[in-house]
Amino acid sequence: MPQQQNEPSRDPISLVEEATFDFTLGDNDEALRKLRRAVDEAPECFEAWHALTEVHASLEDYDQALEAATRAFELKPEDIHINTSLSRIWMHKGDKKMAEHFAAKARTLGWKDELNSDGEDPGLA
Repeated sequence: MPQQQNEPSRDPISLVEEATFDFTLGDNDEALRKLRRAVDEAPECFEAWHALTEVHASLEDYDQALEAATRAFELKPEDIHINTSLSRIWMHKGDKKMAEHFAAKARTLGWKDELNSDGEDPGLA
């Protein structure tokens, strides 16, 4: 269903959730439409940029994926998931050095997360 010109603003997280559902059902065009709307209405919404990254990457549109991932990274450079996404995208684009850079950052963030977690490893109990 095409977006109405006077369609009221919606919560960007709701749009991301709906777009994720659309994508899961194979409706890539509708997912992209909702995600573009989310980033247009809420340009600081990390979740929308990251979801846009993943949809474009799954469609092998690595230029658009990189553009969205770069914006998401600007919003949350310490997010392990966007660093992992950037690593994958750069690998697909053939830039091993950049892919390794973001993979190393993701690993470091993962280690920091492990060190900062309060809970004990259930496997050691």
